Amino acid sequence: MTTLVESRDDAVVVLDRHASAIEAVARDLVHAVRDRRNGGLDSAETVAAARDAWELLPVALRGAVRRFRRHSGVSGRLVLRGLPIAEHLLGDTPMVAGSVQREASIPAALLLMVAGGLGDPVAYLPEKSGALVQDVVPVPGHEAVQGNTGSIMLSFHIENAFHEHRPDYVMLLCLRADHERVAGTRTVSIREVLPMLSAGSRKALSLTEFETEAPPSFGGGQAATEPHAVLTGAPEDPDLLIDFTATRPLTERGAAAVAELGELFEKVSGVSRLAPGDLVIVDNHVTAHGRTSFTPRYDGRDRWLQRTFVASHLRRSRNRRPGDGYIIAS
Repeated sequence: MTTLVESRDDAVVVLDRHASAIEAVARDLVHAVRDRRNGGLDSAETVAAARDAWELLPVALRGAVRRFRRHSGVSGRLVLRGLPIAEHLLGDTPMVAGSVQREASIPAALLLMVAGGLGDPVAYLPEKSGALVQDVVPVPGHEAVQGNTGSIMLSFHIENAFHEHRPDYVMLLCLRADHERVAGTRTVSIREVLPMLSAGSRKALSLTEFETEAPPSFGGGQAATEPHAVLTGAPEDPDLLIDFTATRPLTERGAAAVAELGELFEKVSGVSRLAPGDLVIVDNHVTAHGRTSFTPRYDGRDRWLQRTFVASHLRRSRNRRPGDGYIIAS
């Protein structure tokens, strides 16, 4: 049986008393985007405006993100609570696969501004049509999908683990909780489990004896990775590369090591039950994330998150981004 632990206090920053100041900056950005001709939410002009607006946000928000960017801590997760999302302006929760946000809004402005504080927003053309702000919502008929449209337990994964240019950070902003308030964003960091991992499994996970396929959100047709290691970099603080649904061990020792890692993940994982206005930022180098199960009603008031990916070193993917934009083409 999985034990879920509520968010640890050192990973949570409550911003309620700064909400009005944050909303004022976000609202100005929304108006600027709407007033600009040919300046949609995904345009370079909007991203530049969001980066400038980031500097106008309260120090409490900018400082928390800056510290997290330098070192994401043991959990590799930061939760910002009490952000303004203009709930009264939200429509029905979308119910279609591939749902994204193309129009400026307070939540979208928040995501792009915080992305500017962490690095640069980035998206992938085969996934969600390359939108910088994407909806994470349950879709009828997709209940059992291991992806952002499902509602069963979503297994732990590094976001886009198969991709050479996977994001450095994943941001999930809650616009609407599920009806029963049981859905939670699960996270677990390799930093939390490394001391418990056996020496044999550490060694096996450091060998290039694993391959990973693309997630369902990429629509199929993507090649699996070349053999790779699950743990790379500094032995005392390694990077993690695994998707428990899509990563396949190529050896028996690799399979045994992944099984041990999975058991430890389930043992120490934490859950953030996000409320409207909560933003969770995940360090995609060291922390895997997933979701608990929930039951959607498809009545327009189901759980609704918005997601943005962030690259801290955008230059590395320059050969994949036409026109030096923010969309990785392949």
